[in-house]
Formats: sequence, C-alpha cells, structure tokens
Amino acid sequence: MNVQVTRLPGGLTVATDPMPGFETASVGVWVAAGARNESLDLNGVSHLLEHMAFKGTKRRTAQAIAEEIEAVGGHLNAYTSRELTAYYARVLKDDVPLAIDLLADILQHSSFDESELARERDVVVQEIGEAHDTPDDVVFDLLQEVAFPDQPLGRTVLGTPERVSGFRREQLSGYLADHYAASRMVIAAAGAVDHDALCELAAAAFADLAPDSVHDRVPARYRGGEVREERDLEQVHLTVGFPSLAYDDPDYTAAQVFSTVLGGGMSSRLFQEVREKRGLAYSIFAFSQSYQDVGLFGIYAGTSPQQVDELLDVAGDQLAAVCEGIDDIEAARARAQHKAAILMSLESSSARAEQLARQLLIYGRPIPPSELAARIDAVDTTALSRVARRITAATPSFALVGPGARSGAYDRLAARFGR
Repeated sequence: MNVQVTRLPGGLTVATDPMPGFETASVGVWVAAGARNESLDLNGVSHLLEHMAFKGTKRRTAQAIAEEIEAVGGHLNAYTSRELTAYYARVLKDDVPLAIDLLADILQHSSFDESELARERDVVVQEIGEAHDTPDDVVFDLLQEVAFPDQPLGRTVLGTPERVSGFRREQLSGYLADHYAASRMVIAAAGAVDHDALCELAAAAFADLAPDSVHDRVPARYRGGEVREERDLEQVHLTVGFPSLAYDDPDYTAAQVFSTVLGGGMSSRLFQEVREKRGLAYSIFAFSQSYQDVGLFGIYAGTSPQQVDELLDVAGDQLAAVCEGIDDIEAARARAQHKAAILMSLESSSARAEQLARQLLIYGRPIPPSELAARIDAVDTTALSRVARRITAATPSFALVGPGARSGAYDRLAARFGR
C-alpha cells in the first residue's frame, strides 16, 4: 500500500490509496456527523439531509446530477449511520474530476427546494414504513433503544414519520452549517487516483466549507432491559445485547475475534449448538458494533415462538462457556476468519476508500494492513476469555419482535450475567 494523507490549509483531510492496474476509482466524502449528533426534535434530519443532497443545487437540478454521473457510466450514492454520513462515487479514472465536482456541489450548494423537500419527506416516510415491515431490521433498532434509552445513540437513524414529515428547509440548512465543516470531513479515494491531483481538485472544489463546526456528541450511557413488540408473524426475531468496547479500547480487536468465535460462521459455537445440533434456528449469529466511546455486542436469531426459551437458554450456556475458556484451535480459526475478511475486502477500491476514511476519522491516521493483521494475531485465548467476561458483566438487553407471550427466559439470562 502507498497511502498518502494531506491536510489542506482549510482543515479538510485528503487521503489516497492507489491501486496499480485499476482503470476505475472510488472517491467519497465522509463526515463525522450522524444520527448521534441530533437532538430529539431533529431525530432523522441527518438521513433526510443525505437524501436532499441529491435533489438539486444552485447550478444543477436533481435530474442533472443523476444524468451527469450516469453519462460517464459512474455511480453516486450515500448512507447515514449513527456517527458518520458518507457520500461517494465510483467512476473511470478520467472522470475523478467530475466526481469531485459533483460531491463538492451537493455538499456545499444544495438548494433545498421546497417542492423537492416535500417529495423527499414522503420518500423517507415510505422508507421508514418499509423498514417497519422488516422485523429483522426492527429488532435491531429496538435493541439499540433498550440498550441506550432516552439518548441519541439509542434512536433510529431514519427518525419517525411524524418528525420527518415536519422537517423544514431551515432545519436542514442549519444542521448542515453546524456539522458539515472541513475539520470533520475526509475525502478518501482508492484505485486509479493521483494524490497531488486529488488534493488540487479538492482544494479548489471545497473552498466554501467552514473550517470548524459544533461538536455535540452526547456521551453514551448503557442501561439494558427488555422490550417486546407483538406481531402476527411466523417467526420470532430476537436479539440479546451487552455493552461492548469502543474503538480505542485495548481489547477492541479481541472483541471482534470473540464475536467470530461465538457466532461468526458455520463453525462457531452458536451455529453448531443452536442450528446444527438442535435445529432451533435457520439464522443465528453474533456481532460486535463499536462507537467512539462504547460498543454493543449481541446475538441475533430467528426462531419459532415455541422454541424461544430453549434457544435463549442454549445461547446463555454458550456465553457462560466462553467466559470459562476458549481452546487454541477455535481461537486460531476465528483469527484466520477475521483476518481473511479484512484482507479480502482490500481487493475492492470502494472498501479501501471507506476503510481509509473511517480510520482517519476514528484514529486520526491510516492503519496498515500489516498492523491490523498483527493485532489479530496477538489475540490469544486469555484475551478472548477476558473480553467475554468484560462484555457479559452487565445487565443484558433483550429485544423481540413476533408472536408469543412473555416467558422467563430473559430473566434467567439476566440472572446469569447481570452482576
């Protein structure tokens, strides 16, 4: 890798990861602002702003934005998360200047036309409805809510139909002015890119950015508890969660490998015990989500209403077992899985650009693949057991969507691990 990073005089960071032999480039702008930066009355504004960025600027209509990128065979898209918002493009190498011009235009000169805003509010309300009709999405929002109640980190990224329907032009432009500043943005590119040329393009195109902005992240407070949403479904969708580790925690990598041991593949403990040996679920896995100051570790499964109790008891048994010890063979297997997933992703220019941007926003520097691999190799069985005990030392969170009356399974789980 030949990563280069430059901080422009205005505070904007530009980073490139050239990939020899590529004829295309992935380039984007990552902003350190997302749903977590919203007050209660603005919940959902980050996501609506992301939508509205593509709905017209002072010199381009929404149709013109779409036509310009597709006229060169390119792709332009965006996403919003709880701590980040990203706007990115993939183009042929000769069209990188166009991609930068489009990204700069939509992020600095969006017009927020009232008629476009009215239509896009309706579009987002439809998106919220679609998500609500997907129970295996809903259950993760419920888990987040019960783990971090009454705070931005616990709220949905999409917002509610009522709030989104009421957002006004001034709220979007105000939020953009408060949070979209050069010091909180990274332009990252990978593939057929030239660093000096990209810096020159970025310096000219993003000259209208404010140098700094509001920093208003509310510290996370994990609480835990139980929430159920009764629905007439064939299956119960359930999640169990515990507070996990922030990005800068010394055990961060061990937590990622631990989630692989417990439920990261077909050889994992949960897959073998829950699906292969007992047939209690078709889909079951573990995950470890990190944020700037906290994390959320969890287990997801879909099962029949009659088998919820048994599945939760088995999951509890496996959690207790990994706290007692993990053998060298399964630790080595999990390390290999985790390392391979990271290294395989580096064959994609889009993944490399995103990884580079995230590393700069989170750690302030790019992390070479060799260093990532070394961190994974250093995770031994002692570290895995330590992380397991750290994670399960708090009251678990539990979210369920589907049919069935309340049982004692969650209470048994909480009694085993909430200390």
